[in-house]
Amino acid sequence: MKAKKRIILFVLIFVMLLGVLSFGIQKVAVSMKDGIIGRSRSFASVGAEPENTIDILVIGDSESYTSMSPMDLWNQTGITSFDCGQPGQRIQETCFLLKEAFKTQSPKLVILETNAMFRDPGFLTNVSMSIIEPVRYYFPIFRYHNLWKQIIDGKKYTGRTVFKGFEIRDKVVPYEGSDHYMKETKDVQQIPEFVYYYMEDIKKMCRENGADLLLMSAPSPHNYNYKKHNAIEAYAKENALPYIDLNMKTKEIGIDWKKDSYDKGDHLNLHGAQKVTAYMGKYLKENYTLPDHRGEEGYQEWQNLAVQFQAEVEKRNVKAKK
Repeated sequence: MKAKKRIILFVLIFVMLLGVLSFGIQKVAVSMKDGIIGRSRSFASVGAEPENTIDILVIGDSESYTSMSPMDLWNQTGITSFDCGQPGQRIQETCFLLKEAFKTQSPKLVILETNAMFRDPGFLTNVSMSIIEPVRYYFPIFRYHNLWKQIIDGKKYTGRTVFKGFEIRDKVVPYEGSDHYMKETKDVQQIPEFVYYYMEDIKKMCRENGADLLLMSAPSPHNYNYKKHNAIEAYAKENALPYIDLNMKTKEIGIDWKKDSYDKGDHLNLHGAQKVTAYMGKYLKENYTLPDHRGEEGYQEWQNLAVQFQAEVEKRNVKAKK
């Protein structure tokens, strides 16, 4: 009996120690957000934003953060947004990154880029991710375990500036396939079963936090086809969610696959993202009540960053013309 009590006491002390260390490293990670690289950067970056200043959270895999430009949306509408995407984001990460963001933000809208809803890494990886992500959420010391070396060595990340989750990618590698990649069919691509489970959590989180949920498919002939469109459209109808498939609207948006592709039709480059953002800005103003914060007290940092962003864009454009 004494041995059992000692084990319980040891476990309790260990969990408490993990909790204290996790609290400390979470604070450090937020303060060093620009120095964090890899998959943890999105978690630290959104956590570092001033509380309750983000109107829209954009979440999903790399299609999300290469398609919506928060600074362009700010310049056009005064709406504050943040790209929370990760490369190859799995639905477990989507769920817990959103949970992390809701700790400090009260967005009016969450835009979920739908490509992550089709990613199925296999049974074992899904089980592993379903265990690892909750552990990392409740004990951030496991998410930022590599940060200690960085702190001790005093190393700083010197990569490119990221603007509210959006990185300027101005390279042009044209998509040379057919413009008719969205050829109509009645076939439906299967959404992995486990995705439905996490989508229930995502919907519930949004509902409990007073945020609308919008499903969006970014233009990408590499990732999308009509079968996926049919799957998301059916899911959206079944769950009474709005859905906008920008692959069906490339002409309206003005996408030119010879100029607006970063990597042969997988992701949009800067110019493609600006076109999508302009289109989405009009869509959002017409369908949602979102505030214009330009000139408001407390949002000067946004205006300053917008000036920096525009200067960087113009510098890239000048280089491209030479």
